[in-house]
This record gives sequence, structure tokens and C-alpha cells, in this order.
Amino acid sequence: MSDSDQNTSWNDYLSAHTRYPELGFSMDSSRMNIPSNYADSLATEISRAFDGLKSIEAGEIMNPDEGRMVGHYWLRNAELAPNDEIKKQITKPIAELKAFAKKIIRGEITTPKGGRFENLLIIGIGGSALGPQFIYEALGANSPLKTFFFDNTDPAGMDDILHEIITKTHGGLGKTLSLVISKSGGTAETRNGMLEAQSAYESSGNDFGPHAVAITGDNSKLFNYAIDNQFLATFPMEDWVGGRTSVMSTVGLIPAALQGIDIDALLEGAATMDKRTRSIDCSENAAMQLALAWHHAGNGKGEKDMVVLPYKDSLVLFSKYLQQLVMESLGKEHDLDGNVVNQGIAVYGNKGSTDQHAYVQQLRDGVANFFATFIEVRKGRDGSSIEVDPDTTAGDYLQGFLRGTRTALYESGRQSITISIEEVTPQSVGCLIALFERAVSIYALLVNINAYHQPGVEAGKKAAGIFLELLGEVKQQLSKESLNTETIAAAINADTEDVYHCLTHLSSNGLATVKHGETPADDTFSSIE
Repeated sequence: MSDSDQNTSWNDYLSAHTRYPELGFSMDSSRMNIPSNYADSLATEISRAFDGLKSIEAGEIMNPDEGRMVGHYWLRNAELAPNDEIKKQITKPIAELKAFAKKIIRGEITTPKGGRFENLLIIGIGGSALGPQFIYEALGANSPLKTFFFDNTDPAGMDDILHEIITKTHGGLGKTLSLVISKSGGTAETRNGMLEAQSAYESSGNDFGPHAVAITGDNSKLFNYAIDNQFLATFPMEDWVGGRTSVMSTVGLIPAALQGIDIDALLEGAATMDKRTRSIDCSENAAMQLALAWHHAGNGKGEKDMVVLPYKDSLVLFSKYLQQLVMESLGKEHDLDGNVVNQGIAVYGNKGSTDQHAYVQQLRDGVANFFATFIEVRKGRDGSSIEVDPDTTAGDYLQGFLRGTRTALYESGRQSITISIEEVTPQSVGCLIALFERAVSIYALLVNINAYHQPGVEAGKKAAGIFLELLGEVKQQLSKESLNTETIAAAINADTEDVYHCLTHLSSNGLATVKHGETPADDTFSSIE
């Protein structure tokens, strides 16, 4: 590279570099090739975004489909709350959950048999599990409670977790505290996980209620179930907090506090990032810079995917966390004016340098349908490091792989953003979460969509309910006589393929017998004799 090219690259870096020293944070978008006048070309949209952020924090209805306020920014600064009632809904639970966690950790709140709780089972789905999972993986290495998750309705998966708790932990289920997290209490996956856990507790001679805590909405199905079954405690989950932005509410703070994580530092990191990214100077606002980079890369239509590559093992779940935050928020068919826009940004990723040996090959040489987001953690480890080569440590290699991959991608015309933090701490994790939450808000406002509803998710739940109703009808049609799918479907006036999938599900789970023919149409099914 010539001296002129080096100076150009350095000047590009300086002009596209945002740094917040108090957070140990910086962001470099120089390799996104964003024109210097790009913000000027979106002046109207940017003005709408800044106004929209003010409206969100002021408590205006920003989720019009559901008639809800959007209050996750208040969680780390209760002074922003629009009234004293909501402020109390934030501060009171934080004080109570801190006290509760201390009593659990110190052994002042005990199991029904008088022992200390040793394990934690978190039962949730979506943001109610993924947020706590990400925080635990990033910050929970020294947790006083060994932590497990039910985050699906997969029975074999739950069996594996229960087997590990029962056979590989001190005290098994008798010393395991269960957190059940569901705003409504009607979410099927969470309810199923709770009932599976309850059955396992009872089978091992333990009452579930005195081992359980509910995090839920006031007077919800779960709240009433917790009261009826004498749960150890209940904590609120407010209507103005969405699941994918709930990690700094009771949903994420209770697990984190029980794991001994400094939740005040987590909240402080987020609050500082929020404050920094209220700046109306686009060049000083990292969240605006990030949203503009997404907008430029995807032509304002999500035409490119985002590959998230954190170069730190403890951040391995960050790409998965962002997948839900970004895709559930931005993946929308209609804009706020009712126009069909099919917006969204697909997110995937794993971690560096693992991906040197996985899909980086395609990223460099394959379809250029993405941009990368590198997450750099500058500090390698606490303490000193051995030299794996002369004057070179394992951490030096990690940095080399990050910088090398970034350069190799750029040389092939692949764009990237690099976000850097000093080390993985509660404060830095809080600032990363806040950065992406605010970038999502800004991008949604730039393209005029509702980031806070999820009609596609609700449609999937509705379709699942219809299938389960059909499954019950198919069960009723089974008899000792072997019948093919078409006969059973005709009897209940149902779609033949759907009926076939019901029948194969029943036969695979010991609730029907099947005789296979040449094709699925020749298969016959009967009841278990």
C-alpha cells in the first residue's frame, strides 16, 4: 500500500470512528463505504427518527397495533418514566429482587427441607429465555447457582436438562430454584416447561411451589397459578416491556442477581449508552451511525444480511440474541401507513476465530449478500499469558485473526463494521445491548415501521393451535381397523396432508400403529390395541 493509500485509509478510519471513553467503547464504520453526504440525503428520515426516539422515551403510544407504550429505555433510568406510577413499577421491583437474590445466595431463604439453593432452572421462551441465557454466558462464570434453561417445548431436551440436574448437581431438584417467566402465562412453550418441571419435582418427592418463582403480569394466568400453588415469590412483568427488550427488566435482572452479577453496572452501562445516543449530531451518535450503516448496506430495504462475529467465547450467544432483537423487530410486511414493504435484516453468526474454519470461506469468496459486524474485546484475559510463539500469545492470534479476516473480506468487496469494548463486564454488556436496541429503534423509524409488535409470531401461534385441534380430532377417528389418510381426512373434512402429519406424529409417539405402503397414500393407521 502506498503512503497516499495509507493516509486515505487512516483518514477514512478517523472520519468514521465513534468513541465513548467512559465505556471503553468505540465503533468503526469506515469499511462500510458510506458516502460522506449519506446522512444529508436522509435528513427527513433522520429528523423523524430523532423525534420518534423522544416520543418513545416520553411515553407516547409507539406500538399502535397493540396500543402500548414502549418503555425499555426507562428501565435503566427511571427518571425518564412518564409518571410516578411507572417510575415505582421500575424502582420497587429492583429493590425487592436485589433483596430476594441476596437472601437466596446467603441461604437465608432455604429449600423446603432447610438447605441452601444450589441450582437455578430458568423456564421461558424467546426473549424471556434468550436474554438471561446471553447474560449468563457472558457474565455468569462465577455464579453461585449452577444455571439451566428450559427454552423450548422439546421433551427430549427437557429430559436431558433434568437428567443433568438430578445426576450431576449437588442436591438435584430438591436444591433447584425454578424461575418461570411469562407475561401472560398463556405462552404454550413456557407453560409446558413449567408443567414438565413440576412433574419432575413431584416424581422426585419435592413440591414444586416452594421451589418456584414467577415473573409475570399482574393477575395473569401464571400469577394466579403461582398464588394457588404457593410459589416462593412473584415478580411483575409490565405491559410496556416487550420480550425481546426485557433483559433489563425483572426478566433479566432476577436471574442476573441470583448469579451474583452486578446489575447496577449493567444498567449503568445501558443508561450511559442511551445518554450518548440521544445526541442529535449524527457523527457523535453511535446508534444513528449503526442504523445508517444498516440502511446504506441494504439500500433501506434489508437487501443484505448481517453476520455478527464476536471474537470472545463469552459473547457466543450475542449473535443469537441480536437475531431475535433485530429480526423480530424489523421483519415486517407493512409500514405504519399500511404499505407492503417486507422490511427486515437477516442476522446470523457464531464467534471468531471459530468461523475462520467455517463459513468465512463463503463470506470472502461466495455470494456478497451480507455485511459483517465484528465485536472486538481488546483485553485477552486477566493476568499474564504464555508465549505460544516467540513474542506472541494466544490473544495476539485472536486479534490477528479478527484484523486479518476484516481485511480479507474488505479486499473482496465485503463491507464490515467493527465494534470494540475493552473487556466483557456488566457495564460493557449493558452498553452493547443498549446500542443495538437504539439502533433498532432508529432504523425502524427511518423506514417507518412498527418495531414493537410481532404479527408473524402471533400467526404462527394461531396456526399451531389449529393443528393441535386437528390432532385431537384425528385421535378420535382412530380405531382397530386400519385406515388410510384420505379416509380419515374425509371423515372430518380436513386437509389430507395435515391429517397425514397428525397420524405420523401419533404413530411415532406410541399413540397409533402404522403399516407403511409404497407411498404415504398407501400407509394405514390404527389405534393401539
